[in-house]
Amino acid sequence: MLTSLANEKVKLVRSLHRRRGREKERLFIVEGVRLCEEVWRAGVIPALLFYTSEVAAEERVTRLLQAFAEVGKRGVAVSEEVMRAISDTQTPPGLLAVVPISEKPPGEGVLLIVDQLRNPGNLGTILRSSWAAGVGQVVTTKGTVDIYSPKVVRGAMGAHFHLSLTSDKEWGEIEPLLEERQILLADARGEVAYHEVDWSRPSALIIGGEAEGASEEAKRLAHKRVYIPMPGGAESLNAAVAASIILFEAARRKGT
Repeated sequence: MLTSLANEKVKLVRSLHRRRGREKERLFIVEGVRLCEEVWRAGVIPALLFYTSEVAAEERVTRLLQAFAEVGKRGVAVSEEVMRAISDTQTPPGLLAVVPISEKPPGEGVLLIVDQLRNPGNLGTILRSSWAAGVGQVVTTKGTVDIYSPKVVRGAMGAHFHLSLTSDKEWGEIEPLLEERQILLADARGEVAYHEVDWSRPSALIIGGEAEGASEEAKRLAHKRVYIPMPGGAESLNAAVAASIILFEAARRKGT
């Protein structure tokens, strides 16, 4: 059993709590049985896998550890103290994987650009909805919360292993992706209702941040600003809710 906080593997995992560490090592942290099961289902082999003796007694965890062992990745038993040190949560779930950051090729669905969004929970929800709605690619701009931060990963519930993700890009790097697409900006004061858009066309949707909205560059590039009618009179919607509504409408329309 690994009990030393000075162990090099422990130091590595702790470095991944910071964005700089994740970018340097090209690794990120996944915690909990459900997310680690999603790692297995996606065919991803962890760089490291840690568990406590308590959680290892659970049937689901036993099966999962055995499955990883059969493909050459044996988990490392750690003390409760070590698990607390490497976990990002106040109450560690007792199972933690370190997985590689890898870029999947874009699909044919909507290109989603998340611009200046700061809340990790919102970004996690957006990724989860993007996965469910068949989004072709998700790109985040500089100034947006790190797409691989532990809180985003928990909120995305496995979306990281199924989506094409490109993060922390300048608009100059994003513009080539926009060629031959209609560029739509979600805006509560937009001129076109989201259900009136021709989603059969190749499309890029920009979702701005919670407080400041989208950047001036996003506003300049947008061909149209789309809104969600709110008969109840609310001024606006949470960024993640708005993104989910629009993305599922795009998926519905492309399927008709």
